[in-house]
Amino acid sequence: MRTPLITLLSGVFAGLLFTGTAAAGVAGQAAAPAPTGTKALTSNPIYKTGALDVTSCQEQPVKADDLDSSRVYLEFVVECLNDTWGRQFAKAKLPFSKPGFQTTSRLGYPTGCGPFPKGAQAVYCAQTKKITFLLNPSILSESTELFLLEVIAHEYGHHVQRLSGMTGALDHRKYRTKKALLADIRKIELQAECLGGAFIGSIWRDLGRSESDLRYVVSYAYDTVSHGKARNVAHWLNRGFTQESPGACNTWTAAPSKVS
Repeated sequence: MRTPLITLLSGVFAGLLFTGTAAAGVAGQAAAPAPTGTKALTSNPIYKTGALDVTSCQEQPVKADDLDSSRVYLEFVVECLNDTWGRQFAKAKLPFSKPGFQTTSRLGYPTGCGPFPKGAQAVYCAQTKKITFLLNPSILSESTELFLLEVIAHEYGHHVQRLSGMTGALDHRKYRTKKALLADIRKIELQAECLGGAFIGSIWRDLGRSESDLRYVVSYAYDTVSHGKARNVAHWLNRGFTQESPGACNTWTAAPSKVS
């Protein structure tokens, strides 16, 4: 989620770590339970599935400052994400289920993990496996850029983390210091950035955009203690985009300088 530290520490990150299991496997596949413990983070089966399958995902028409067209745009992208990641979970023989999805234009809207927080653009509630996306004037004014796509792909990355057991591995971890907590939050957020980048890379050929569109979005990254330094946000987004694979996104074994 895109949100300041104070919000994360006041309960939204706790919502990300609520326990939950995937509800159903992909038809025709024998799904094994999601892994647990440290191995779920460092050697997850989803890392070993190779590049995301190339799926047809053309962007829907969207107009600046138009809430309805932005909502429809996001709904189509979520269906593309469901198709892409459903195939990847089948490769990993892990259970898969689609997330819920809703949009709102106001702060305080129910997310399943409390009211929508100030400072966030979108949040994923692991308890209900639902993404809530804030369509406020600032993002609607830039809706023809890649911001809508990049943010929803990032939030879906949190769904991937939940279904694959990654965030479940942190549910009962004890943190003695804020510094230790923030270190794991950054790994979660930078990994979601990379997973989102992998999806964008896999559908890039269909989008008819130039890489300057991606660079424009990356240029808006800034340093935060919860999401990492801007250069690391750019690193993980570009790494996922280039390799188009969740195997590029193992922040849990990365050098400390890459997750700072």
